[in-house]
This record gives sequence, C-alpha cells and structure tokens, in this order.
Amino acid sequence: MKAIVVHQYGGPEVLKFEDYPDPVPGQGEVLVRVAATSVNPLDYKRRAGLMKDLAPIQFPGIIGTDISGTAIKIGPEVEGFSVGDRVFAMADSTYAELCAVKAAILAKVPDGLDLIQAAALPLVTITGSQLMSATAIKAGQTVLVVGAAGNVGRSAVFTAKQRGATVMAGVLKRQMEEAKSVGADQVVATDDDTAIANLAPLDAVADTVGGRIAEKLIAKVKPGGVYTSVVQVPQNAATYPAVKVVHVFSKFDRKTLEFMAEAVRDGKLVIPISQKLPLGDASEAQAEAEKGAVGKILLVA
Repeated sequence: MKAIVVHQYGGPEVLKFEDYPDPVPGQGEVLVRVAATSVNPLDYKRRAGLMKDLAPIQFPGIIGTDISGTAIKIGPEVEGFSVGDRVFAMADSTYAELCAVKAAILAKVPDGLDLIQAAALPLVTITGSQLMSATAIKAGQTVLVVGAAGNVGRSAVFTAKQRGATVMAGVLKRQMEEAKSVGADQVVATDDDTAIANLAPLDAVADTVGGRIAEKLIAKVKPGGVYTSVVQVPQNAATYPAVKVVHVFSKFDRKTLEFMAEAVRDGKLVIPISQKLPLGDASEAQAEAEKGAVGKILLVA
C-alpha cells in the first residue's frame, strides 16, 4: 500500500508518501480500506516530536488519528462488523490506504452521511462532547466555551445546548461574526478585557485554547463550578480551590460518535471542511493546518 511514512521528527517535509507493508488484521481487528483521514493538531504535534513522551512514533511509522472507510477483511473474534460496512473511528496509523483498526473502537457511519465527510468527525466531536460532559452542566446553567469557533468548540457548544444550558461562545474579536453560526446564545470576545471583566459568574467553562485567558476566566467561575480543558489547565488554578478543574483526555465512545455524526448528517451540527487533498499531499495539508487554517483539512486516500 501507499502511506505517509515518517522516518524522523521534524517539519511537514518529513512526511513521505511511499510504499509500506500492508497491515494484517489481528484478533479483534478489522482491515479498513481508507476513504479519508483528517489533519488534527495531535497529528502534527506528534510529527514534530512534541508528544514523544506520551505518543512516540516508532520509526519508520505512520501517524494519523481520524479514519473513515470500508471494511474489507474481518479478523478473528470480531462481532458486529461485516465486509462492506462503512466505518469510522479514532484510531492510529490512519495516513495510509489501509488500516487495521480494533473493532472495539470502530463505529458504523450513519446512513446518509458522506463517507469522506465522516473522516472529519471522530476526534473533534468526541472530544467536544466529553469536554462538555466533564462540566456536568445542567439545564438552566450557564457555560462559556472558549474557542467556540473551532471544531472541538463547536461540538462542545452543541452538546451543551442538547443539555439545555445557556451557552456563551468565547472567541477572538476577529471571529465574532463567524461565531454567530455555532449555535450559542451569546458571543463574547475573549481578547477584550472589558468584556471578560463584565461577565456574570459562570457555572462552568469548557476550554479548548488555554494560555493566559484561562487564568482570567477561572476567576469568573462560581464557587462549586467547574473548569474543564483539553489543553493545559489554568496555571493559577490553586488560587481558586472552590472551582473543580478537570483536564479532559478524549476516549473513544461509539454512542457519542454515532450521535454526533447523526447531528452532522441532519444539519444540527456543522463541522466545516476547508480542503480535501490527496493523501500524498499530507505535508502541504499539515503546513496549512499549522498556519491556522479554518475548517478541517481532509486527506482523501
């Protein structure tokens, strides 16, 4: 098969499109012919060596997290999947034409959802949903989603609205107009100190950005409230012992992925796709993503 192979840590130029041995599905695995994968910050941070303590690459190796495609071979002791099934997942080594995926982390693409579009969804929708779930937000409460214009943020906003919460979308001033489409009740500029100072006390904050704004926003959470983050937690968290701080690491959840994918199919949740590039253009795709490209970039195998 052809794959994007990494032989050393470095910039986008270390992503090489070359021949690589076909994976063989082992016990409990499904061999998937990849339709598409997507570019996530996790992918280019791994390529750059920024995550080698948590997720090292075994050189020569393949990176990639999201996958959508078609099951072409079923390994031993797999139940619930058949050859020909349209599937998607948060997996590993997905920048390739073929990928062996554990059936336990595989889901079927809902009818009516485009198979290539499905590759944009696993990591960001699961992460956004779990970020919001960690706040334990309830109907009638108010939550601020930081980075709401991003794909994880959009997914968090959607999840909070499903729970009946009042949702504030926290974005940069230049994103204010774009943020009106994410489904929040209000939009707040997180780079406007006056707007932050004027915020009423919040029941929760769900953070996808981190940095200095986190230190300001934790001060706006009510005693007994919750601050969740998929990046670093506020460095001044110890100053607010009455606020529960949760660092969220996304974990595969089939029901969540299927629910979020159905929402995308039905137009209730929008995960923008900015580009669809051939798999062989992975270096270009990651370079664009690192510049802050708006929307998901898909790699079509």
